[in-house]
Amino acid sequence: MRLSILDQAPISTNQTPHDALSAAMKLAQAGEKLGYSRFWIAEHHNLPGLACPAPEVMLSYIGANTKNIRIGSGAVLLPHYKPYKVAEVFNLLSTLFPGRIDLGIGRAPGGTTEATNALSDHFLQNVWSMPEKVRDLVHFLDDDFPSENPYAKLSAAPIPPTPPVPWLLGTGKKSAMLAAEYGISFAFGLFMSDSDGTAIIQQYKEAFKPRKQGQKPEVIVTVSAICAETNERAEELALSPLIWSIQRGKGQGINGVPSVKEAKKYELTEKEQEDLQKMKQNMIIGNPQVVCERIKELQAKYQADEMMIVTITHNPQDKIQSYRLIADELLKYKS
Repeated sequence: MRLSILDQAPISTNQTPHDALSAAMKLAQAGEKLGYSRFWIAEHHNLPGLACPAPEVMLSYIGANTKNIRIGSGAVLLPHYKPYKVAEVFNLLSTLFPGRIDLGIGRAPGGTTEATNALSDHFLQNVWSMPEKVRDLVHFLDDDFPSENPYAKLSAAPIPPTPPVPWLLGTGKKSAMLAAEYGISFAFGLFMSDSDGTAIIQQYKEAFKPRKQGQKPEVIVTVSAICAETNERAEELALSPLIWSIQRGKGQGINGVPSVKEAKKYELTEKEQEDLQKMKQNMIIGNPQVVCERIKELQAKYQADEMMIVTITHNPQDKIQSYRLIADELLKYKS
């Protein structure tokens, strides 16, 4: 099984943004040592508690401090940007770190309405133009615009020996079909989707149009997981991100992920208790056997080529330990 990591660079209550970004880099180093295939970092804007608005900047930092693990964006939010600029940036990253760069793209705003308006004009119009943006981005990455296209003589220099691998991230059929139309690998965000992922992924595979000879559809399924030595400890660790999500939803506790001690002090209303239980249903929480069996079940159910794991804990060491325990079980890493 191939496993990978998605990190959102969350800030804990005892951290500065610098601490959180340093922890993300150290997690990438740990993932490389543990045998994870790739490390992606997300893009968020004006969301207190999340430290990374620019994955392309973090990838330079992470790439310079790792050697072999693939690194990428999870995701660059394409409606905010021109495809040419995105291609230039990721071609530059691929030139610096040959054969290691993934360009994950998404259509979400990734932040507040105010941030969206500050980032780009006519965001909804740009979302409607997403197919054209994806088409142009792929042509820039492949350096193969048709001769009659106005961009035919334009290159997103520097052109690396191995171009970045584009991935389209999504939670529904629209994103899957867009990925299939342009011959792009698809990452399905199961951890934040209520859609029938099996049908979506099957439709993607059936509709896939290779843009290069021999190319096949490739699927990553992303899950939220917290693993610890015991089920009890895993449940305890999971309380921190769950309470954090509830607090953020109410505009409270936005300074960061609380510690377990802080989370236990939070008094849940009846509605919040219901919300917490619903959120837990989208997470995998338990000891290594419980977590890894569930990951294997989901990999088989969705016929995924790779499983990507997002883990949020208050203590970065608990996060690394969670990934280590999963690697021990599924990647046969032995610490």
